[in-house]
Amino acid sequence: MTSRTKTWLDLAQILPVDDLVVIGDHLVRKPRRNLENRNKPHAAIADLRDVIAAHKGMRGVARAAEAVGLVRVGADSAQETRLRLALLDAGLPEPMLNQPLVDDSGRSWHSPDMQYREFKIAIEYEGDHHRSAEQMARDVRRGDITAAAGWLERRITKGEMSNGARAAVAKIRTALVDQGWSPGSAPAPERGSS
Repeated sequence: MTSRTKTWLDLAQILPVDDLVVIGDHLVRKPRRNLENRNKPHAAIADLRDVIAAHKGMRGVARAAEAVGLVRVGADSAQETRLRLALLDAGLPEPMLNQPLVDDSGRSWHSPDMQYREFKIAIEYEGDHHRSAEQMARDVRRGDITAAAGWLERRITKGEMSNGARAAVAKIRTALVDQGWSPGSAPAPERGSS
């Protein structure tokens, strides 16, 4: 029998880095207690590093090492991870993942998929489950609350994720610039750095 972390490392022999990051993000994400039958992540980032260290001569280890440097706790879906990686590839700053919004008075609001706290931008990836009438109503309420707290919300759809997420990246770049960010002021980590 094998472990989840060893299976992840085995996949490094055949999968590209971005796919390994998606899987890694899933392994380390904190489950939502009201939606899942578990209360602990499948693994920690340290566990991924440990399995790499234990198999130094294995094919794919260099790719796994590159991927683990990009794995983050907080993404709730593969598309959220892919969007984050596209933002980094475009030279945008790395967003915080699923952290509560905090308004100027220190009050905590909901936790958007991603955010740029310094620029008061909340980013929500709208997957297929956002199409129901109930979810749409919750999303509109959430957007109103976000705006009332003085934040700008940007929703990203599946269609904006095609072609390397170019449309999504452009939308977020525009929001960042509109909110005071200037290119080069907060460099993204380079691919391959840990």
